Amino acid sequence: MSVTDDRTDVAPDRASDDVETDGVDEAFDLVRDTAIGKSIFRSPRRVTPRDRAAGHWASFLLHIYPVKIRRRELGFRYSWYLGVISTVLLGSLVASGVYLMFFYVPSPANAYTNIQTIQTEVPFGQYVRNVHRWSAHLMVLAVAAHMARVFYRGAYKPPREFNWVIGVVLLLLTLLLSFTGYLLPWDQLAFWAVTVGTEMAGYVPVIGDQVKEILLGGPTVDSSTLLRFYVLHVAVLPSLLIFTLMIHLWRWRKDAMFDQEAEDADE
Repeated sequence: MSVTDDRTDVAPDRASDDVETDGVDEAFDLVRDTAIGKSIFRSPRRVTPRDRAAGHWASFLLHIYPVKIRRRELGFRYSWYLGVISTVLLGSLVASGVYLMFFYVPSPANAYTNIQTIQTEVPFGQYVRNVHRWSAHLMVLAVAAHMARVFYRGAYKPPREFNWVIGVVLLLLTLLLSFTGYLLPWDQLAFWAVTVGTEMAGYVPVIGDQVKEILLGGPTVDSSTLLRFYVLHVAVLPSLLIFTLMIHLWRWRKDAMFDQEAEDADE
């Protein structure tokens, strides 16, 4: 990814494409020319801006980002890095959640005991659970703050309405993830919090009773509720969130390219 000034994007002269390599580049070229180097580094060395752009487009990890970006967009004041913070917290939740899944059984007879075992006997169990819990709290705050900042800056306006809707869906999925995870410790606080939450869902107009039935799996909070919340928390909602996040990042990239093209056309 290359960085351009806010209002200018001057193409370098062709003479500047012939960049002189320093000692490190020369040593690296020597390694690339060996039989082992050719078996590892299959793509040519990127020298010109066009070559670097081609490498950017060919990378699975980099292709979701624009090839060029304005310098001011890299500053903290532009976005407060709230989107990046939310994504990092999601990664923390996935990593810590997978670790906790090895020691948790979603049944009323074992759930509470498993939580106590994780905190007292499992190596780094209490630390990982605290990381998971605090990452969940912070992710809710970060996503909400991100949405508030986008609204304050008017970034939801045309042509970004679709990505704004995707952001709202991500916020709802984040809240649902926190809600479904609340029941898993199976203690008194979790039991009654979910009881109150599902009763509130039952008052939703038209579909309230159906939503309550889907969440509870019966008339009250019991083993079916715990199993459903566990499946939603570790499989259904994370899959939906990651898929929606991919669409969000793809749409963000397209919107950023539109902005760059509009500014280039104004020059």
